[in-house]
Amino acid sequence: MVSPECAPFAETGGLGHMVSGLTKALANRHHDVRLFLPLYGFIHPQNDWFCHRDIPVYMGQKVETCQVYEASQNGITFYFIDAPNYFKDNAIYVDGPYNGERFAFFCRAVLDSCRALQWTPEVIHCHDWATGLIPVYCNTLRSCHPISSAATVFTIHNLQYQGIFAPSILSFAGIPFSEFHSTSLEALGQVNLLKGALYHATKITTVSPRYAQEIQTTEFGCGLDHVLRFKAGDLIGILNGIDTDVWNPETDPLIPSHFTSNNLIPKEECKKSIRNQFHLPHTPAPLLGVVSRICWQKGLDVFANVLPYLLNNTQLQVVILGTGDRNLENQFRSLEQPFPNQVRMISQYDSELAHRLQAGCDLFILPSRYEPCGLAQLYAMRYGTLPIVRATGGLADTVQSLNESDETGYGFVFSDLHNDAIYNTVHWAYRIYNEKHNLFQKMQKTAMEADFSWERSSAQYESVYQWAFNQRG
Repeated sequence: MVSPECAPFAETGGLGHMVSGLTKALANRHHDVRLFLPLYGFIHPQNDWFCHRDIPVYMGQKVETCQVYEASQNGITFYFIDAPNYFKDNAIYVDGPYNGERFAFFCRAVLDSCRALQWTPEVIHCHDWATGLIPVYCNTLRSCHPISSAATVFTIHNLQYQGIFAPSILSFAGIPFSEFHSTSLEALGQVNLLKGALYHATKITTVSPRYAQEIQTTEFGCGLDHVLRFKAGDLIGILNGIDTDVWNPETDPLIPSHFTSNNLIPKEECKKSIRNQFHLPHTPAPLLGVVSRICWQKGLDVFANVLPYLLNNTQLQVVILGTGDRNLENQFRSLEQPFPNQVRMISQYDSELAHRLQAGCDLFILPSRYEPCGLAQLYAMRYGTLPIVRATGGLADTVQSLNESDETGYGFVFSDLHNDAIYNTVHWAYRIYNEKHNLFQKMQKTAMEADFSWERSSAQYESVYQWAFNQRG
């Protein structure tokens, strides 16, 4: 495994959680799993981590060095690439061309560290654009580097982020300039690391079946839909799972009361705790939560436009947790004064509060414009908090909308991202909560018992690894 993020060491969102969960699941299935991460400035080696010193890294026309810290946890070996010239920052990503050099060095350091450690994996699983040069290296170094015999699996977590840099990155990385063409790394006169990975990887995955289809269209392809259609035979969508040890309402140490699908009464204590913390009155109305980056992708601008009308016409209470677009944060916050008993905006990322909101809310909304997979709706369902989502990407693959006639489904799904759709769907959920509470509780039980663990998804990744290994030969 090679990734710029892995919880709990380094994470900005779903990527870090996905890599952590999948790696743990594969180790539980008795695979020899070793994960490479940069040693960012905020990661501090522990006393029991072993340091492999002065490993040569062959960058273009010069040889640099790095240290590799080795640690073991839950049957997984972690290797942290220590190169202060590149990763002394207290940030995972930085602005400007330097970001490309950082991750180009990381990719080459991973390969050269495996050679120095005398360990050759059968498959290298690369995550997102920051690892995009590894499949390129494996193809261009195939005759002279032992690890280049490994099959490569490249996972697209969000196609919007592609790693675009000036052509000079090629000479820095030691990639032949012959790869600067339209069916490799070149895109609009620049180097596109993700595009290069798509052309060079043995197999490609993304994080839901629906998203794998969507990114082959002009609307969702971010300029690479033609590449993904060309590579469609090597592309598969596999749903992300969640770590059910961490997200478990029966044992979660971060929530005030534990509950199960067969005993939802303690969930009310979790809701009471949220209302107390944010000075919201205790009413019979449902509590709706948002736990998300506050940004255009998530469709929260449309929700913000609709919210005043929902608050005027219902007793709904809403708590929003997240950071991002300051204007959008302020738009939500501006509703606190006219609706003091109904709205709270918390502009921060707080893991403990995220757990408590997922446990304490009745409803959760994520009206995304696009969503490769989404984990927040899976966490919500795990805690009996029914999701209101737009039918896109992984949201469509994971949330079954309520059918009132036969009382099946465990969420509320709409198709078009416009004001009326959000208003009507939230009002629908509000009505079911108030007028058909037995049905609402049946939906909660069904949602909590749905299987979104990593067990099934990790078995699918096993099949992809075997598929890639057989093809690489």
